[in-house]
Amino acid sequence: MRGAEALLRTLSASGVDTCFMNPGTSEMHFVASLDAVADVRPALALFEGVVTGAAIRYGRMADRPATTLLHLGPGLANGLANLHNARRGRSPLVNIVGDHATYHKAYDAPLESDIESLARPMSGWYRSSASPADVVGDAADAVTAAYGPPSRVATLVLPADVSWLECDVPVPTTVPDVVRQAGRRAPVDDGVVAEIARLLRSGEPAALLLGTSAVRAAGLVAASRVAEHAGAKLLAESFPGRMQRGAGLPAPERIAYLAEFAMAQLAGLRHLVLVDARSPVSPFAYPGKPSDLVPDGCEVHVLASESEDAVGALEALAELIGAPADSARLVPAGRPEPPSGALTPASAAAAVGALLPEHAIISDEAITGAIYLPGATEGAPPHDLLSLTGNSIGQGLPLATGAAVACPDRPVLAMQADGSAMYTIQALWTQAREGLDVTTVILDNGSYAILNIELGRVGADAGGPAARSMLEIGRPDLDFVALSEGMGVPATRAETADELTKALGEAFAEDGPHLIQAVLPRGGI
Repeated sequence: MRGAEALLRTLSASGVDTCFMNPGTSEMHFVASLDAVADVRPALALFEGVVTGAAIRYGRMADRPATTLLHLGPGLANGLANLHNARRGRSPLVNIVGDHATYHKAYDAPLESDIESLARPMSGWYRSSASPADVVGDAADAVTAAYGPPSRVATLVLPADVSWLECDVPVPTTVPDVVRQAGRRAPVDDGVVAEIARLLRSGEPAALLLGTSAVRAAGLVAASRVAEHAGAKLLAESFPGRMQRGAGLPAPERIAYLAEFAMAQLAGLRHLVLVDARSPVSPFAYPGKPSDLVPDGCEVHVLASESEDAVGALEALAELIGAPADSARLVPAGRPEPPSGALTPASAAAAVGALLPEHAIISDEAITGAIYLPGATEGAPPHDLLSLTGNSIGQGLPLATGAAVACPDRPVLAMQADGSAMYTIQALWTQAREGLDVTTVILDNGSYAILNIELGRVGADAGGPAARSMLEIGRPDLDFVALSEGMGVPATRAETADELTKALGEAFAEDGPHLIQAVLPRGGI
């Protein structure tokens, strides 16, 4: 078989069953091989940022990597923002980039570029296959690297002649041994657990900060047991890649996005314990304000790193300090009443909280429009929250798309800001083409509202009309109903809380993609 088919068969044997793609000439033999390897589902997207964003969330929801297929350096460059989000969110992803034939590169064709320089900053692993004989081992190594730990972006470059030449090495039909061992986290040393137990017993103000693997159900319950018994605060990172929430689960307080609020949350602590989390820093520099948000006099300790078994460490810590098995603080079931009257960020959140289906998946890129969403959904039925892990906007609609491919039996809700929706609006077309059960709510305030806030916070606001006009989305206003219907997704416009509640209920009751343009007061919060 050709090298491209050998690559696909190795990916399939390694448990990779989905490829999000936007291919070009150099990748045609890979595309042709899709009919021979039916176990790998192809999903076409019209922009590479959708490809990479969908692959991020597929990996996080399925707990195994998807693969991408991108066309040369420019195609890779178009997908880099969401590869950045994948890197920051520690998402497993096999990123395949086609390249010119090895002998053709010397001719400096128009699409020739330095793929390695583009890929390296976003990739935890990188390789270019030199021959069809190498591609089988390279593919297995890429999947292994994607699993980690920690999970990462693994970029494999596939030259065109490596795709079309014959592969003369055996192709695996079962999971390769190197892949079988991947992803296993190392246990945390007993001495580390004992030291954290000692400082928690000291009575000094302490907090647990949870990230990545620790914000799923088992980690949340164990961490809550520890926090309740030790009198410690329970915190979570601002933008978890996948956090399990809802009635019957603990609800840690997420670190605030705005540095001033985060500093207030951390004030007075003497010990901050990181559990598969990064120490909190301000997302941007602000004149006269600190970048490191850990208060003076507070020591930072690591219970579990990104490569270690955070859940096991939390459970061991709970046992060591004598926390009762039933001592976790669980959120009781409770929903807001369906809202009526004016449509605002608060009433929009209440509508979601009132109607959110059980086991839903929420992709949250609503920025300022969703500030009330965590409170409104805290007591809703159990659900997963996907957030903006690397702060690079344009992730929300692709995330929802990838989550729906990974979990076709679960409803997906995309809470999406109007400005960032336009970065990857092409995701709606893929949702329609694949028949995905995604309900998108565009929170339309006609503004880059977060930037209006930041203009003042960095001390740059002089109130000038030219500056203000760069933060407004209008002239012309965006018609998301027309945009959505033009890509095959049924859409409606809601201008009151009653209309949004009705539209949400109808969308949740019917399979397939839907979009609701929720018109909020102009200019944001």
